[in-house]
Amino acid sequence: MRQYDPDLTPPWKRQRPAPEVPAEPDLVVEEVTTGFCGAVIRCEKTAQGPTVTLEDRFGKHRVFPMEPRGFLLEGRVVTLVRPRAAAPGAPRRTASGSIAVPGARARVARAGRIYVEGRHDAELVERVWGDDLRIEGVVVEYLEGVDDLPAIVDGFAPGPDARLGVLVDHLVTGSKESRIAAQVTDEHVLVLGHPYIDIWEAVKPSSLNIPAWPTVPHGQDWKKGVCRALGWPENTGAAWQRILSSVHSYKDLQPELLGRVEELIDFVTAPLG
Repeated sequence: MRQYDPDLTPPWKRQRPAPEVPAEPDLVVEEVTTGFCGAVIRCEKTAQGPTVTLEDRFGKHRVFPMEPRGFLLEGRVVTLVRPRAAAPGAPRRTASGSIAVPGARARVARAGRIYVEGRHDAELVERVWGDDLRIEGVVVEYLEGVDDLPAIVDGFAPGPDARLGVLVDHLVTGSKESRIAAQVTDEHVLVLGHPYIDIWEAVKPSSLNIPAWPTVPHGQDWKKGVCRALGWPENTGAAWQRILSSVHSYKDLQPELLGRVEELIDFVTAPLG
């Protein structure tokens, strides 16, 4: 006897199954019905079925059922599923790649500090190295620029038990930043930098699904020029949240930044001797 398909919808009109994507923390998706866009905060099992909580760039939380074809990921319809539990015995790693210490409590803050230029720099360092810094008791502060760096260093009064690490943007030969950094000669201070005009560029273009960071003509506001070139709204705060949400681990950052931050952490936390 011939078997008939009970679904009378023509094959060309049937919806194809959407790919399943684990709802890992910080994954940025858009809910298809409401258009709410945010990063995954957590997944929960409820009597009505699994749900996912998203947080938008303003810090607002919304809870959605994890229904088939319920979300957009980079413009593509997907089905979110609960992430698989880590394999027994497999050590969890922090975003920086370090082995996580289960149940570790934050150490009392050291006298030493790491200074970065601005808020975006501090937020990026926290996103990738935050777990490590809390265990080591290292506080990151930002300067709002490096023009007054020598005076800030003098005011900090660095010493053997209060080392100071400084991360500078665009620290290349001949730059204004390099001339300012050269004025800091205290042996208990380490000034390092990366070659990028702004910390935005330290995020790999592939992590943002762009071919490359655009070249902005000299004299233009660099961040607004980047937004224009990429077709983004000229809202640098929103652009930064978009960039930051694409960073999930050290793998999303350029090696020129990774090495410098690791070196600064090692310098500030080195034992006395």
